[in-house]
Amino acid sequence: MDTEHLLAALPADEFSVAEEGPLDYLLYNTCGFIGDAKEESINAIFEGVEAKRRGETHELLVFGCLSERYANQMPELIPEVDAWFGARDLNPLLRYLGAPPSRFTRRRQENRRGYAYLKISEGCDRRCSYCAIPFIRGPHKSVPIEDLVSEATQLASEGVSELILIAQDTTFYGLDLYGRRALADVLKALSEVDGIERLRIHYSYPSEFPEDVLEQMASNPKVCKYLDIPLQHISDGVLGCMHRHIDAAGTRSIIRRLREKVPGVVLRTTMIVGHPGEGPDEFQELLDFVREARFERLGAFTYSEEEGTWGATHLEDSVPEEEKRRRLDELMTLQSAISLEFNRSRIGTVERVLVDDVVGDTLVCRSQYESPEVDGEILVPKTADVPVGSYLSVRITEADEYDLKAVPAT
Repeated sequence: MDTEHLLAALPADEFSVAEEGPLDYLLYNTCGFIGDAKEESINAIFEGVEAKRRGETHELLVFGCLSERYANQMPELIPEVDAWFGARDLNPLLRYLGAPPSRFTRRRQENRRGYAYLKISEGCDRRCSYCAIPFIRGPHKSVPIEDLVSEATQLASEGVSELILIAQDTTFYGLDLYGRRALADVLKALSEVDGIERLRIHYSYPSEFPEDVLEQMASNPKVCKYLDIPLQHISDGVLGCMHRHIDAAGTRSIIRRLREKVPGVVLRTTMIVGHPGEGPDEFQELLDFVREARFERLGAFTYSEEEGTWGATHLEDSVPEEEKRRRLDELMTLQSAISLEFNRSRIGTVERVLVDDVVGDTLVCRSQYESPEVDGEILVPKTADVPVGSYLSVRITEADEYDLKAVPAT
């Protein structure tokens, strides 16, 4: 999204996007959150260095989380880069390019589709012991509702009908601007934008979850009965080590309220295995909780120390990597069976799906219960020319752990 905001802010009569050189500028937007992403970003930058040596670009510019997190180290490591900009430096980057500053309420989408991510805030005031985001992205800063409506209106005019609301913590939204949690107000305002048919919430924090959001999910037909709520663990001891500010009882309480107040809600969560403080008993507690809660969607990661975090400096990474992998495999095997049970329960149902892509003779679709890139897909045989971004009613006919198959409903 930062790249799309940057492209939209550049004067169209002075700048254009090119697939190949010779280029005036080659820009890289980087990630610096976890090891694999950092390695991928650094490898891409070195590819840019080689392109510069071959004369395919005049200047090499890097922005984003990697250069924010390693502002002192990166210029020394890769001196061939002409300028570095942090994750919060889009206006300085515009100034460098000779363009006027922007409020970044417009986007330039290079790949048109029926959905788009909408960042409702930046940064995070939480201090989870394992997470580097607060010192990369800074403190929580909400985007004013009027700016979100403006951006949503532009996206809708370009064919976007599903908005996926994201932030480091979506449920914290509004405290800095309005003195209260205002995610429900965002949902109300965006649901009034012509052309917007679906609103999906990601990355919600379980502690102090705003009750009026549950009301919106239950009563507003445009708000998907779907919630991404990363819980990370259930053991009180591990949650304490993580600095999650919620215990097992509070976690079970929010799950219970979600199930009761939003009948039929699909829950996606994330768990970390092998975190300091997780012994065999704590891991078994996690397995028992996942078996009890029956999350329709669940992703999991093994714990890895991130330099600069509280956990890296105060906690011993005592679980061997081989044991972390074994625990991850056991957890995901359990979750596969739960996912298969949920998907099979949908066979015979009629659902409204959004067409994300057309691959050969197959329509790649999603219902309100699937989020792009992280969940499975609903595959429908193409019986007519159906454009990407359109909606269909389909009947589910087959299901596995991840994907479903369907036919047009008659």
